[in-house]
Amino acid sequence: MLATLEAVRRLIINADDFGLTAGVNRAILEAHSRGIVTSTTVMANSQAFHGAADLRGDSRTNGAAPISIGCHVVLLDGEPLLPPQQVASLLDPKQHDHHPHFRDSLNDFVVASFRHRLDPAQIEAEATAQMRRIQAAGIQLSHFDTHKHAHMFPAVLRPLLRAATACNIPAVRNPFGQVWPLPLTGLLRTRRLWKRFAQLNVLRNFATNFRREVEAHGLRTTEGSLGVLVTGELDLKLFTAVTESMPEGTWEFVCHPGYNDADLERVQTRLRQSREQELRLLTSPEAKEVLRQQKIELISYNEL
Repeated sequence: MLATLEAVRRLIINADDFGLTAGVNRAILEAHSRGIVTSTTVMANSQAFHGAADLRGDSRTNGAAPISIGCHVVLLDGEPLLPPQQVASLLDPKQHDHHPHFRDSLNDFVVASFRHRLDPAQIEAEATAQMRRIQAAGIQLSHFDTHKHAHMFPAVLRPLLRAATACNIPAVRNPFGQVWPLPLTGLLRTRRLWKRFAQLNVLRNFATNFRREVEAHGLRTTEGSLGVLVTGELDLKLFTAVTESMPEGTWEFVCHPGYNDADLERVQTRLRQSREQELRLLTSPEAKEVLRQQKIELISYNEL
């Protein structure tokens, strides 16, 4: 009689936006050293990038394994590293100032993508510049993802994978995941969650193409991402619901810890007070206990 094999469930908990502000940098390292965050992705074109690069050596404290660091490629809500004439198709066509910047609206970005208005060579060049800037700071990149999950879309994904291959980055976030991680009553408690649920359900149509492209370019990825649906609303109840429904395999939990301080007030982001709420959760004994009870093994992208 064959013994029953226990399902193996491994989880990468990745904090996005490293480099956004000094308070976000500090919170991410606290969520790693005192909590359950195992990986992070840094924004090469953000105001506190150099602070993030300087602080990375503080990521091994209290016996914790070093945090794995990836590139959070920014093609929206920011300014390019390259001169504007080299990334003209990526810039907001409605801007009226002398500061060239990307589109702020994800909807505008997606429409431009499907109308073939985004030059893939310019996407690849800007992504390469961001990845190279992080590597020049002495950081070995373990993976990459994108701000607002822009690499969900095929026309954006392909040039990003080419950039990652050229920069020897071995892995990429799989932004697709389960759309049924929560009890229906939890999902319906806010309109924002219900709207995002409907959007993610539609976007799953790109999941098969994503896996095919990643495999063709020789990168690694996970079974998918958790936590995207509850971004901005995450608390212990939702964290418990998501992890309890996590299937076997290796998954990524996306989070955004930070401090809601004066620096964050000057940054364009919808996530403000929720960052402190997430930090409290990610450093809480209760969150660690949930993972222990669920027998979920924490790993980083270095172990993927």
